[in-house]
Amino acid sequence: MTSSITVTVNGETRRTSTDTVAALVRELELDPAKVAVEHNGAIAPRSELAQRTIADGDVMEIVHFVGGGSGTDTGADTWSVAGRTFRSRLIVGTGKYKDFEQNAAALEASGAEIVTVAVRRVNVSDPKAPMLTDYIDPKKITYLPNTAGCFTANEAIRTLRLAREAGGWDLVKLEVLGEARTLYPDMRETLKATEVLAKEGFHPMVYCVDDPIAAKQLEEAGAVAVMPLGAPIGSGLGIQNRVTIRLIKEGASVPVLVDAGVGTASDAAVAMELGCDGVLMNTAIAEAKDPIRMARAMKLAVEAGRDAYLSGRMATRKYADPSSPLAGLI
Repeated sequence: MTSSITVTVNGETRRTSTDTVAALVRELELDPAKVAVEHNGAIAPRSELAQRTIADGDVMEIVHFVGGGSGTDTGADTWSVAGRTFRSRLIVGTGKYKDFEQNAAALEASGAEIVTVAVRRVNVSDPKAPMLTDYIDPKKITYLPNTAGCFTANEAIRTLRLAREAGGWDLVKLEVLGEARTLYPDMRETLKATEVLAKEGFHPMVYCVDDPIAAKQLEEAGAVAVMPLGAPIGSGLGIQNRVTIRLIKEGASVPVLVDAGVGTASDAAVAMELGCDGVLMNTAIAEAKDPIRMARAMKLAVEAGRDAYLSGRMATRKYADPSSPLAGLI
């Protein structure tokens, strides 16, 4: 046991008599299995926490997963990303709900198999506060850690390194925002982050502008899926440019999922009718007056849109074409 020292944890200084990172985590009444630790700027592997000593002046970040971000049963019509296969083509976020119970209920109603989760600092002043993992089991639902709120490639990379340490996930959602007003992606920083993450063994699903050229560049940089926006994040405006979404899908050899802008079920159906592999949404469900019912509606919309795409819609015509023959009228 060391003498009392001063360390900084999540931006706050505190005194401790512990001598290892693991001991400090336990002193904070946190479960090491549910957090990730960055010690003096470097990820501290969970397997080494008991051996990693701390000293006066050390700086640590302790994070966990919180609601953030942005399944249908279609039989054999599955889709795959980074070697993982899913039945559901609906991915839902975990932010903006009134509580974790409502979030979990909406997830169940949606049938989704993947949820996006943000990485945030643990509240060390209230270590017993409920965590998302207490309500949505990461052994049953695929967690997709995202980089919501990151405005540089370095911020995003650091966040996902911590996420991998916290839960072992290498399938991640990358978004690097350009500015706070529109939440449009900064494609230069996004591309840079994609290249680094791919080289480090991550499988990034990448939020991007609805630009076929940019989407192809991301794919070539290592993106395992491209996720063009339908409209600005949280706007509910629906798919604003069907032409470019369709072109992205036609030119891609990785899954294409519409990410952002969905407001109601018809928007989700449109995305699927364009041939997209899936749709990601958060606000459209979480901010509905009845989130559980909207979650069910989105599940059905994604199923309907997918079936419509696979069935092959009728051709459009300039003039009317009667369903019943005109010959033989009385």
